[in-house]
Amino acid sequence: MADSREVMNIRQASQYLGVSPDTLYKYVGEQKIPAFKLGNRWRFKKSRLDQWMEEKSSQMEAGMKRKPKAAMKAAGSQ
Repeated sequence: MADSREVMNIRQASQYLGVSPDTLYKYVGEQKIPAFKLGNRWRFKKSRLDQWMEEKSSQMEAGMKRKPKAAMKAAGSQ
């Protein structure tokens, strides 16, 4: 089972995350996603990606709860 690998290369990680390899390279370059280099190749630990996705999901949910108040505040200050 290749899908259960703990350490993935860029192609495997991009498939797992549902983004293109180019997008993943961009995220790595901007240090937006947890990755490490093994030799000259980027590698991704599945457990770290899962943790990263969970954190991003929680941030989005928290942001969505606060967004209406922020939008109303911004509209009132114009």
